[in-house]
Amino acid sequence: MELLFILAFGLMVGAAAYLLMSRNLLRMLLGLLVLGNAANLSIFINGRMGSGQPPIVPAGETFLAAGANPLPQALILTAIVISFALVVYTMVLFHHANRRLGTMDPEAMRSAEPEADEPDRKEAR
Repeated sequence: MELLFILAFGLMVGAAAYLLMSRNLLRMLLGLLVLGNAANLSIFINGRMGSGQPPIVPAGETFLAAGANPLPQALILTAIVISFALVVYTMVLFHHANRRLGTMDPEAMRSAEPEADEPDRKEAR
């Protein structure tokens, strides 16, 4: 079962890298979302997946040998909230950039940078 999750993780990271290298901001946003989910899946894989016992230490013992680990679950819940906030912030940022510049192409949004055929100001002096 873990092999299936590992393959899904690799597929998600590959899809996220492909989407993040796109020239469309919406695809970049989807790539960011898939990458966040891949990070959550990696945390889930690193936790003990095979144990179905609750994380309760029996009376008189100090160590739990075969119980489920609650730490990855707590980390994933926190990562979901952070990923959601990051995606919403990025979506609002892209929306305002689209309204202001009228394009979703990141290469066309380079209005603050000089054109390639313009000489550098330092060379003109």
